[in-house]
Amino acid sequence: MRASAIRRAAAALGACLAAALLAGCGLFSCGSTGNVGELDFRNRLRIPPLLEGRMDISGRRVFDLRMQTGRTELLAGHEAETWGIDGPYLAPTLRAEPGDTVAFRVRNALPETSTLHWHGMHLPARADGGPHQMIEPGSEWRPSWTIAQPAATLWYHPHQMGETEDQVYRGLFGMFIVGDDPAGPPGLPNRYGVDDIPLIVQDVRLSEDGQLDFSQAMVSPIGRLGDEILVNGTHDPHLEVRSEATRLRLLNASTARIYDFGFSDRRAFDLVAGDGGLLERPARTRRVLLSPGERAEIVVRMEPGERTVLRSFEPDLDGVDFFNARFVGGDDSFDVLQLRAAEELAAFPPLPSRLLEHDESPPPPTGEPRRFELSSSTAINGVSMDMDRIDEVVEAGTSELWEVHNPTGIPHNFHVHGVGFSVLEVDGQLPPPPLSGPKDTVLVLPDQTVRLLVGSPGYADPARPFMFHCHLLEHEDRGMMGQFTVVEPGSSAR
Repeated sequence: MRASAIRRAAAALGACLAAALLAGCGLFSCGSTGNVGELDFRNRLRIPPLLEGRMDISGRRVFDLRMQTGRTELLAGHEAETWGIDGPYLAPTLRAEPGDTVAFRVRNALPETSTLHWHGMHLPARADGGPHQMIEPGSEWRPSWTIAQPAATLWYHPHQMGETEDQVYRGLFGMFIVGDDPAGPPGLPNRYGVDDIPLIVQDVRLSEDGQLDFSQAMVSPIGRLGDEILVNGTHDPHLEVRSEATRLRLLNASTARIYDFGFSDRRAFDLVAGDGGLLERPARTRRVLLSPGERAEIVVRMEPGERTVLRSFEPDLDGVDFFNARFVGGDDSFDVLQLRAAEELAAFPPLPSRLLEHDESPPPPTGEPRRFELSSSTAINGVSMDMDRIDEVVEAGTSELWEVHNPTGIPHNFHVHGVGFSVLEVDGQLPPPPLSGPKDTVLVLPDQTVRLLVGSPGYADPARPFMFHCHLLEHEDRGMMGQFTVVEPGSSAR
């Protein structure tokens, strides 16, 4: 028997014993969680304000952001203690264009140290906002860089060592849009808040008085799973659809939950982009699976007066055994958002058959593949995160093959800072359409191996590292993370 199979069998036996012991005490339930059929969709979806910055005299696009505490009505009639950026909960959507030089003033008015990581952004390590760029209470951080990547749906969130899960759970995150090129394709809906809609999906637990519940389940192999869904901070939401075609920018901002998005009437939709930008051409599908940190852009078409519900179906977590599946959300389904089409809709032409005029993938790889074993929920390649240890050194301006294997019995995912990658293979097979575009985060199921073509940053900095890690945030906080530096060809890290 393979070692990984033995580990999974042991995990299943342990879960079974735990179930038997706890059930006798009335402390355990192995039933599924969900809300399908329970919502009224009474609340209009909140659309985060759009910030496009101000232009300074040197032509930079400047943003002022303030991390703060606040109080927010997450459940009707109850105010919860929350955190946000430029407000009590969540953050504004930031927008910049390819080629812009952006400059930020990030002020920390929180009671504890934090950071602000630009997830999916290609940028110098000094501006990345990982655990090495801490912002102490009462201080500020001023990163700047030039947007050197195509249109994409990105996001920004804390990356404080050991505290990321709780800080994100409190609401300290937002979307960052790199805008479409107005000179070329794609011919997609692009009016923010009208037919181009951010959907920031987060699961939470709420106490009876509406407060965020930070407790963990007694068996919790992937972290905190909530039983309520918030979209842009809105509970029980609906969206008024005003166009024949609506672009939904899906962001899984949950700390642990995996979603399998589709529609309650099983209608097909067009997948047009993944984490790092547009697919080569629209992919017609009925489902898109997103693990924490992943994004997807879809275009859904509706007829006047129609209604449908965006739903997360039970995710197909192949390789997760029966008992663990219940503890990692494999049996859970949620209604997320009702779409209500107006009686008159603005016309929108069919999508173009091609979204990209040329291949955006990295150049061919150099050297032997690097191998990453997601060896436990606290380690990669058998070691936990050490801020003073550099795990890998890569050369600027090159591309490499990275092989990521999950030998455990539970899901993990893999996120790389500062760069993008293409998924070449999943267990030796070509990737499905949702993984065919540019990525920065990928789900890796038990016993699965993904083969990635990783483009190295063009910014060499041997003194400041980037991160690679599992984006299930409890795992990240517990040490399932490593560091790499980028050096000039032929050089080595200091």
